[in-house]
Amino acid sequence: MHIGQIETIFDRALAEVGKVMVGQDELIEATLVGLFCEGNILIEGVPGLGKTLLVNTLSRVLSCEFCRIQFTPDLMPSDITGHSVYEMNSGEFHFNRGPIFTNLLLADEINRAPAKTQSALLEAMQERQVTVDGTTYRLEPPFITISTQNPLEQEGTYPLPEAQLDRFMFKLLVDYPSEDQEADILGHYAAGRDTRNLDLFDVTTVLQASDIPEVQSVCREVIVEPSIIRYITALVSRTRRWHAVEVGASPRAGVNMLIAGRALAACRGRDFVVPDDIKQLAPWVLRHRLRLRPDVEIEGVGVDDVIQEILDSVEAPRQ
Repeated sequence: MHIGQIETIFDRALAEVGKVMVGQDELIEATLVGLFCEGNILIEGVPGLGKTLLVNTLSRVLSCEFCRIQFTPDLMPSDITGHSVYEMNSGEFHFNRGPIFTNLLLADEINRAPAKTQSALLEAMQERQVTVDGTTYRLEPPFITISTQNPLEQEGTYPLPEAQLDRFMFKLLVDYPSEDQEADILGHYAAGRDTRNLDLFDVTTVLQASDIPEVQSVCREVIVEPSIIRYITALVSRTRRWHAVEVGASPRAGVNMLIAGRALAACRGRDFVVPDDIKQLAPWVLRHRLRLRPDVEIEGVGVDDVIQEILDSVEAPRQ
C-alpha cells in the first residue's frame, strides 16, 4: 500500500459516510484521521447530533466491529473489560470477554460513570490491552475508543480527570447543523430512509478492518522535517507560558500532533507534513489539554480562542 491509495481510501470513506451523515465534515475527517493513527477521540456535543450514527456508519464503511457502552453511574469496570467465571465441570475459571474487545468502542456519555469505571478504559486506551485477575489480554488491532460527553447537563456526572483526558488524541466539538443541512436530514426521512437501517443508504465498504494496520504503518513512514518538529515544540512550549493559560500541554500533546500530522498528510496524498497540517490539528489536540485561568474564562475567552492566539504568535516554517 502507498500514500496515493490512502488518499483514495480516505476520500471514498468520506463520501460513503456522507451518504448518511449530513454536514459534520470536520468531525468525520478527524475521526478517520484518528483511526488511521490509532488515536482515541473525545467528542463533545448535545444529544441528537449524530455521534453514535457516525461510529456505526464508520464501522460499516471500514468493516470494523463496533460496540457501544452506555455509561451510567452503576456501571462496573467488569461490565467493560469482562470477568472470570468458575466452571464447575472443569474446575477452572473461564474469562468472558467484555464489550471492550472490539475495533471501534463507543463509550457513550463517559462522564456519567464514576472514576473507578472510567479508569477501566485507561489501560486499553494507552497499551491496547486489558488486565483482569492478573492476566493480560491483548486487544486485536485496529482498536480505538471514541467517547462522548454532553457539555450542558452536569448533574450526576463525574468530570474526566486530567490523566484520562490526556490519553485522548483529539477532542472534537459537534455543533448544530445549518438550516439547509437540517432540511437535508429531514429529506432522508421524508424519502423513507431511516438512519436505524443503514441498508437503505447504499453504504459500501471501502476498506477491510484487517488492512487498517497496514494503513497505519504507511502513515508512520510520512516524513517530518526538523523544521516541523521545532514548530510543534514551539507551539506546545508556548502553551505553558501563555498569559491566559494556567496549565499548559504535556509532551504527549506534541507527540500526538506529530503522529496525527503524519496521518493527515497521508490522507491528503502527501508523504511529508506541512505547517498547515499542524495548524488544522492544533485545536483538536490541544483544546482538552489546556486549563485557562479563571479570570480569563470569566471574561468569556474560550480555549479555542487562546489556541488561535498561540498559533498566530508562533511563526510557521517556510516550505
